[in-house]
Amino acid sequence: MPELPEVEVVRRGLDAHVTGKAITAVRVHHPRAVRRHEAGPADLTARLLGMRITGTGRRGKYLWLTLDDGDEPLARRAESSVALVVHLGMSGQMLLGPIPKEDHLRIAALLDDGTALSFVDQRTFGGWLLADMVTVDGTDVPVPVAHVARDPLDPRFDRDAVVKVLRGKHSEIKRQLLDQTVVSGIGNIYADEALWRAKVNGARLAESLTKPKLAEILDHAADVMRDALGQGGTSFDSLYVNVNGESGYFDRSLDAYGREGEPCRRCGAIMRREKFMNRSSFYCPRCQPRPRVRRA
Repeated sequence: MPELPEVEVVRRGLDAHVTGKAITAVRVHHPRAVRRHEAGPADLTARLLGMRITGTGRRGKYLWLTLDDGDEPLARRAESSVALVVHLGMSGQMLLGPIPKEDHLRIAALLDDGTALSFVDQRTFGGWLLADMVTVDGTDVPVPVAHVARDPLDPRFDRDAVVKVLRGKHSEIKRQLLDQTVVSGIGNIYADEALWRAKVNGARLAESLTKPKLAEILDHAADVMRDALGQGGTSFDSLYVNVNGESGYFDRSLDAYGREGEPCRRCGAIMRREKFMNRSSFYCPRCQPRPRVRRA
């Protein structure tokens, strides 16, 4: 599943190529791709026609295009009150220009300069929906995103406030890093990377860690995601690509995730994998020892 850096790469690509352009045609090829838009595909296509894309937004793994009806000159418009929320799911792709094949084309749109904007989704877990904007903590976000906490790359991210929340959690630190209401955008891959850098096992209880150590984990999460952004994101297969269909290369730089059976790059111990929340956790047993189980 695309995580924050991958979604941010897509957002930046869209921001550079579609902002200021109007939508002149929309066709929904698969109804599942608009199942989150409760009014249905006909309503979504009718409302999108003539809308102008005024900008892009992201919080955590959520991506959206801000829209208006195009009646006002772009320089005079107030903040958009509606957004096209794009959920990439596990395999969603927002592609610009002709696509090589249409096997997994779910939604196709045409912009006023002739640019084709396609939503391709092999597994059909993602989709589009229109939503009103609402102001939360001084920031305008779509209503479906209002519950999502700020992420470590957000300029207004309050690390100390998140540390305070984590100190009160009687739960595994990795579970809390994946809780989008506590801190958003740190998915499974980057949680493992941040914990490896901090030498903390993901099974440790958040409340058992010191404030400096929790702050260090959050700082490492931000750093590793910035590193991933610099390499276009992490791609393990062809399902994640940017708007031009290109894959990221950060998977070649991972220190923990996916390295079961390989030597730890820090101490040489053999990396391990364990099941965690229907996912996999990768860690070094020497650098990141599991917490001792207390006996009654």
